[in-house]
Amino acid sequence: MTSRPPRISRTGKSLIGFTYMLFIVLLLVPLLQIVFGAGKQGMGSFTQSLLRPEALHAMWMTFSVVVVVTLLNTFFGILTAIVIVRGDWLGRRVRQLMNSIIDLPFAVSPVIGGFMIVLLLGPHTVLGAFLAKVGMPVVYAFPGMVLATLFVTFPLMVREVVPVLQEIGTQQEEAASLLGAYSWTTFWKVTWPSIRWGVTYGVVLTIARSLGEFGAVLVVSGNIINKTQTMTTLVYQDVDNFNIAAANSVSLVLAVGSVTLLLLMEWAKKRKGVQADAH
Repeated sequence: MTSRPPRISRTGKSLIGFTYMLFIVLLLVPLLQIVFGAGKQGMGSFTQSLLRPEALHAMWMTFSVVVVVTLLNTFFGILTAIVIVRGDWLGRRVRQLMNSIIDLPFAVSPVIGGFMIVLLLGPHTVLGAFLAKVGMPVVYAFPGMVLATLFVTFPLMVREVVPVLQEIGTQQEEAASLLGAYSWTTFWKVTWPSIRWGVTYGVVLTIARSLGEFGAVLVVSGNIINKTQTMTTLVYQDVDNFNIAAANSVSLVLAVGSVTLLLLMEWAKKRKGVQADAH
């Protein structure tokens, strides 16, 4: 006999309906307002808003930050996850401490994270002044924006890879090592096929978080026009200057990117689930 699905009470249906209404009011309505606001003055105004020098620079700066942060986050995130799960030589307490520190960006406001970078590497600090003197300024420059975004996004990759490494265990890796495989070969032939979809999901999360980061980047970059502006800080400036049409145009590009990333996240999540079932 096939079991019938459980019936939902009136209270449950009301709560589900309320959730959908809340979703529509808080997400879909603002999104539709952005779409209509971007096209309100015609396609020419929309194109002009995106082709102005500050918008082109902001898009290029956002793209550059996202690419660099994603590459760094992927490499160091995978390495950190392997150390936390497989690093027996560090000792259990050290690995537990590392595992706790990884979540620090989740507990600290991005604005505070950006301010910490300013306090450590700002132009008025000894190290910051030295770096600026040798032509490598950090704060109010591209490296500071990368550091701020990396601080915010670093846990995402680690938290996706660690559970997968714990689930697959070490038997296959130990077998490859006993058969004479080098560590690098073991990683690519044994470990990587097991974690690749977790890494893919972590990459998509990193890109999405980097694309929408505002607080930490605003503090570290100084929001200097045609120098350290990203798309999110440009929207902030346009709204502050009551240039709503331009703000809607840039926001629409960000919204389209976010929706695309959301679809990629769902695809990666399904692939990750299929891989987990296979193991």
